[in-house]
Amino acid sequence: MNKKDKTEVIEIEDVGMLPDLFEGQHRVIPIVTEGDEPAEETEIPEIIPILALRSSVLFPGSVTPITVGRDKSISLVRAVNAEGGILGAVLQRESEVDDPTPADMYKVGTAARIIKILEMPNGNLTVILNGLEKIEVNEYVATDPYFRARVTALRDTLPDMKGVEFEALVDSIRDVALSIINVSPLMPKEAAFAIKNIDSKRGIINFICSNMELSDEDRQTLLEAPGLLARSRKLLEILIREQQLAELKNEIQGRVKNELDKQQRDYYLQQQMRTIQEELGEGADAEIEKMREEAKKKNWPKEVGETFEKELQKVERLNPAVAEYSVQMTYLQLLLELPWNDITKDNLDLQCAREQLDRDHFGLEEVKERILEHLAVIKLKGDLKSPILCLYGPPGVGKTSLGKSVAAALGRKFGRISLGGLHDESEIRGHRRTYIGAMPGRIIQTIKRCGSSNPVIILDEVDKLTVSNHGDPSSALLEVLDPEQNTTFHDNYIDMEYDLSKVLFIATANNVGNIAPALRDRMEMINIAGYLLEEKVRIALDHLLPKQREAHGIKEQELILTSAIVEKIIAEYTRESGVRSLDKNLAKIARARAKQIAFEEAFAPELSTQEVEKILGMPKFLREEYEVAGMTGVVTGLAWTEVGGDILYIESCLTPGKGKISLTGNLGDVMKESATIAHEWVMAHHEELGIDPTIFEKNDINIHVPEGAIPKDGPSAGITMVTSLVSTYTGRKVKERIAMTGETTLRGRVMPVGGIKEKILAAKRAGITEIILSEENRKDIAEIKAEYIAGLTFHHVRTNEEVLKLALE
Repeated sequence: MNKKDKTEVIEIEDVGMLPDLFEGQHRVIPIVTEGDEPAEETEIPEIIPILALRSSVLFPGSVTPITVGRDKSISLVRAVNAEGGILGAVLQRESEVDDPTPADMYKVGTAARIIKILEMPNGNLTVILNGLEKIEVNEYVATDPYFRARVTALRDTLPDMKGVEFEALVDSIRDVALSIINVSPLMPKEAAFAIKNIDSKRGIINFICSNMELSDEDRQTLLEAPGLLARSRKLLEILIREQQLAELKNEIQGRVKNELDKQQRDYYLQQQMRTIQEELGEGADAEIEKMREEAKKKNWPKEVGETFEKELQKVERLNPAVAEYSVQMTYLQLLLELPWNDITKDNLDLQCAREQLDRDHFGLEEVKERILEHLAVIKLKGDLKSPILCLYGPPGVGKTSLGKSVAAALGRKFGRISLGGLHDESEIRGHRRTYIGAMPGRIIQTIKRCGSSNPVIILDEVDKLTVSNHGDPSSALLEVLDPEQNTTFHDNYIDMEYDLSKVLFIATANNVGNIAPALRDRMEMINIAGYLLEEKVRIALDHLLPKQREAHGIKEQELILTSAIVEKIIAEYTRESGVRSLDKNLAKIARARAKQIAFEEAFAPELSTQEVEKILGMPKFLREEYEVAGMTGVVTGLAWTEVGGDILYIESCLTPGKGKISLTGNLGDVMKESATIAHEWVMAHHEELGIDPTIFEKNDINIHVPEGAIPKDGPSAGITMVTSLVSTYTGRKVKERIAMTGETTLRGRVMPVGGIKEKILAAKRAGITEIILSEENRKDIAEIKAEYIAGLTFHHVRTNEEVLKLALE
């Protein structure tokens, strides 16, 4: 060894002194220069042999073992060692290349001297190299028998060794390196001892560059750094990155280890529990056998039994600790709980069924008759697919509660499914079992809850289903409500066919227009219109008042309402087609009477008008009485609302102007178009109507519909507007107690409209005696019970001229 390198060298007398670290990928701890003073330059020949390194970078001032196995490299090492010369150690760009060319080599390497060659049992050599000087390869002059190249020595520029920045860099490098050694299991702990005991700043930098677990690209970048200061900065940057990676790896490994430890602990405990349960004759096997025994007693289709046994055998092969075990057990439990072929026996006493229906609900004759027809066919034939009914009408008329009454009359179980706001198709058909938290659809859940395959199921608010990105629930209901398809209803969760043909489905809706046409086509539509005043009085006295007495603990003789008082409550405190608000008001009265009884106050059992106003307050609604007798330009129209029918007045008046039309009263687009059509028709037929045409040019006309806070729309006020305009332009008065509804066209045709029954009830409540309708609405009148239309005269017309003859004096 040349003394002028100022490199301390340990003489290796015997290979036995070297630890086994020379084998494989291990390295010995390099020996580094003692001081930081500039060393005398080593004389590097102009042309030197180049040793291609696969995956190691030699740094100046370090002693490193290199394993050599390629023939060219072995020849090079032996030749250089025989001459006692210097070689260049240069990293090749791709370690997989067995026979590199000059293009595969980096440009910068390290000149080195061979200290010792060790013969390995496998024929390879371990060469201990002492790095001398950084070199740059200018050109390769030979490639056989090994690389020889013309090189230039690159001396590292040394910073001010006592400079503040350099000292801070070295201290930071030392600290980060020690931290990496502490957290990395791959780094030998002896390296920390060496780092703490190396005083040379240059030595510590080269030592860390050589020994830390860095990629070859990072090592080459550090070697190519133009000086010691640049190398220090780059090294610190790389070390900080490696430190973060090491900490992150440790954190991940720690989490995985904890999870594995927990799983092993859980498995161990599960095995213990299983052993204990087996000793006690319990456990998973006992539970599976119990399920198998239950399955033998089930009345289900053969295919279901075969599927159940196959799934049960799959469970037997599963470890109870795995998640799939509980999923399978839940599925099998559902199959056992479903009724399949179990049905309840129908009550075929038709008279008893009629009495039950009449006792629970007043009116609703069409629905009751349909249920009794179904029972009659079952009694005669013994079997029949259940009908699928849809009851539609305003709120509070008893559509939903009718389901319980029907179930009681038939002697069947009862279930209710609320569809309002439902937007996920899986709520009907269920989720596939592959999803976490999967469950059957609401149809199957309801049947399981009922415990029989022929319950009465109410599908409440079927018109309020919504569509979303999760599918269209109304499309899923098509299979449920089609008698030809629901014998093989497929639920995604149970993944088998289920027969729904014995289920009596009763759907309810407020607005038929919101139901999908395909869904509407599958159901028997039964209209439940609002109740007459007399019917509401009967319902209140026979059904609602006894219910409220019982709910509030009041005896019959302690709260008595006369028909007149109930009629006052209905007319002045409710405005509805049904009886829901009436029921709330009766509950309020019952609470007030319960308070009087509890405080032992004196009271008269029969409620007076003054007491009603004291409890319920002043009347909230004026009676819908006809109040425009003998007026010009004011005509009574009939309207349909979601809470039943109503009357409305169409008013018009002339003001001096230029023929402008004003429409007021919070009218919708369709109603505005009706007003325009009515005015155009009147102007076009002014001669037949006896109207001076100049009146259109010299006057503005305003058409107004009172109660401007309430939005109004629809075409059914067409003939009412025509009558109002003609009355105003001609000065002819409108006949008393006459109302009308119908759409008009520019040709003067009167078109049919809907909601006839509700409109007729509203007209009767208001004291109207004559009603003008389209000829095509005659069929709607024929469907209405005689007591609803008693005292009313109907005029069926085809043209506006007929309307005017009937309506104007």
